[in-house]
Amino acid sequence: MDEAPPAPWAPVPLVELCVLAGLVLIVAGVTSDGSRSRLLLGFGIALAALAGLELSVREHFTGFRSHSSLLAGAAAIAAVMPLFFLTALPQLLLLGIAVAVFAAAFLALRSAFRARTGGLGFRA
Repeated sequence: MDEAPPAPWAPVPLVELCVLAGLVLIVAGVTSDGSRSRLLLGFGIALAALAGLELSVREHFTGFRSHSSLLAGAAAIAAVMPLFFLTALPQLLLLGIAVAVFAAAFLALRSAFRARTGGLGFRA
């Protein structure tokens, strides 16, 4: 496989446009003053990160390139963020939960990639 898998919206460069919009929001957040600067910066980082995450998911599950660590890290963050904001659990316990989620997700994602590639653990 020489090229990355096409997106479902193939002729439209949606991921690239989202990254561009995220970068514009980041620059606007850094250069502006006031209460909106943090909001612009946060949305810019979130938009660019989601675009990169979508590309990683697509590449990983088509067997093009393994992104097991990145996707497992995203799963760990997604599991711990609500617990951090909605509960008063100690940070050491949250770290333990994040490590457990990361390990389980990593093993599952690596297994899914190997099944897709016929046994290869990674592909560069």
